Amino acid sequence: MLPPENKDLIPECSKDPIKVYRKRWWILFIYILYASGNAFQWIEYSIITNSVMKYYDVSSLMVDWTSIIYMAAYPVAVIPVSYIIDVKGLRVAALCGGIGTALAALIKVFAIRRDLFHLVLLGQAVGSTAQVFILSLPTKVAAVWFKPSEISTACAIGVFGNQLGFALGFIISPTIVKSDDDLYSIASNLRKLCVGLFIYMIPLIICLLFFFPKQPPLPPSIPQAEARKQLAPTFSEFMDNFKKIFMKRGFICLMLGYGLNYGIFSVVGTLLNQYVLQHFPKGEEDAGRMGFISVICGMVGAVLCGVILDKTHRYKATCLYLFYMIILSLASFIVALWQQNIILTYILLSIFAFFNNSYITAGYEFAVELTFPHEESTATGILNAVSQAAGVIILLSAGKINEKFGSLWSLIGQLILTVLAAILTHFVPNVMNRQNALANKNINTNEYVVVTQK
Repeated sequence: MLPPENKDLIPECSKDPIKVYRKRWWILFIYILYASGNAFQWIEYSIITNSVMKYYDVSSLMVDWTSIIYMAAYPVAVIPVSYIIDVKGLRVAALCGGIGTALAALIKVFAIRRDLFHLVLLGQAVGSTAQVFILSLPTKVAAVWFKPSEISTACAIGVFGNQLGFALGFIISPTIVKSDDDLYSIASNLRKLCVGLFIYMIPLIICLLFFFPKQPPLPPSIPQAEARKQLAPTFSEFMDNFKKIFMKRGFICLMLGYGLNYGIFSVVGTLLNQYVLQHFPKGEEDAGRMGFISVICGMVGAVLCGVILDKTHRYKATCLYLFYMIILSLASFIVALWQQNIILTYILLSIFAFFNNSYITAGYEFAVELTFPHEESTATGILNAVSQAAGVIILLSAGKINEKFGSLWSLIGQLILTVLAAILTHFVPNVMNRQNALANKNINTNEYVVVTQK
């Protein structure tokens, strides 16, 4: 119910109303579920590399390409996809991401034949294109639907969806598709995996079609109210804004550091099966459990980081602290593998993931602060594009080093890159453009009316 002074609020009112809807949590929940379905497919084959190699008679590098495709597609598609999101909004982006994810799963249902590995790669290519629409949305959903004091938390929960998919991929794929000499058994299990994922996506597509609007009827914050007054950019205007973002030196340093860190996280997840088997023979299910537990820990870290950022707004300090902990935990994980201590390997990989995923949230939010008032999805789209490009390069290099010299040297190379990423972050200025706007320092708040939640 509206307070007395707002009872007669009508569109002709001279003041622009601000309202936060309870439906925002439902929107975020739908996003989490379909984002997890996409992220699941990223790790779906690489975590069972040995079984996929045996069934399709391909090399480990070819199996790695099922993950590399996910990273390679992003830099190619980020500009047109970011423009579509800016012009068409959340609904179109969500539909493209959700329908693309379901289509990818369906294609792979028909790829269960030993000579159809190229169809598996096609399905991964479709899923990776859908992912470009998905990964840019956490900050966009948070800004469009949530009030200022909830933005970082909502973004962190949105990132949770992608990590949930990783976690389920690590545990479900090796549980269903077990290492087996019987090719018919592998084929049957692969079919169960792909059909199950497609069935999972069907109700989510229905939810996206009927319950996922472009935006709430009224904006949740003053910056969003201001944004609604702006006309949709032309493509040339969008490219001008894109170039302006790249002229911000602080953002460039953050982008490179973020890209290296997220690329390394993706590589560790992709090659985890191979790393573990070198030190723990017959450890396929251990690799899956390690991945699952570590990503669950990472999800907890991401959400906690979002809550902390909403309370403190200390973006640079948080990013630097997280980098120090990532370096320490990755170095310790390498030692645990070297010592073949499986308990410590479980624990230290989980700690590494906790801090790494926390940094994903902090990096997203810091990027938005540095680039405000540019579109949130554009800034995060650039971050993701650089991350995926870095992931491809690091994965190909780490895979080769792993084949020739072993997992320890492969991981040491990634540790060195993590130190470089931390150094780059030191050069990022401690800028908070969005927080200044949310504090109404540059906006006449007399033009707005806050409406009670509905």
